Amino acid sequence: MTLLRATGLSKRFGGVHAVDGVNLTLADRGTHAVIGPNGAGKSTLVSLISGRHKPDAGSILFDDVEIAQWPANRRIQSGIGYTFQITSIFGDFTCRENIEIAAQRVGGGRAAVDEVLARLDLVPYADTNAGTLAYGHQRLLEIGMGLAQSPRLLILDEPTQGLSDAEIAVFKDVVRDIAKDRMVLLIEHNMAVVMALADQITVLNFGQCLAEGTPDEIRADEKVQQAYLGTGGRDAAA
Repeated sequence: MTLLRATGLSKRFGGVHAVDGVNLTLADRGTHAVIGPNGAGKSTLVSLISGRHKPDAGSILFDDVEIAQWPANRRIQSGIGYTFQITSIFGDFTCRENIEIAAQRVGGGRAAVDEVLARLDLVPYADTNAGTLAYGHQRLLEIGMGLAQSPRLLILDEPTQGLSDAEIAVFKDVVRDIAKDRMVLLIEHNMAVVMALADQITVLNFGQCLAEGTPDEIRADEKVQQAYLGTGGRDAAA
């Protein structure tokens, strides 16, 4: 089942096409990764999907409803959750309070908050101020804030950045669990993580779709190899 279908998405910043005619189709569950060199347009693409930016051209159908011009808050209400590349939590609030704030955006109650804490093994830290947590737990908390919004699509933008190998192992288990009942759109530079988690991969370069396929197909694609081994990308808005 198709959950989201983006067609011909384009976004220009000044004279630079950060995203240029990109198509993207997401199923209703599993993990779909978007990869590419720095400046390829990955974060701009997910900003268009999440509503942080509106496209200059193109269509975004979410559950067969056109949402390309919807504001971000309306997309959250419709089932699109987003976690930021830079950790964005309320450091002076407890873990529970952070998740409660996120849950309130969609009318979630105490049971929903408790479920998220349990699902991410954050119950022991429920009453701990978020700012005092280890970085890996802060990243888990941010994922929890996304889950508390009951998304059908959860976008994770560079979630393993700054994590240790042990924290990455925990993260991979978390994503595998989440992807059983919803779609995870993963923007990630760590190729080992991508290859371990993704069912499908879209490769961007110069704001355009260079290739799409399974991990094995992407590994074997000569265009992808050249983009990563050559200069690739550009200093565009990412």
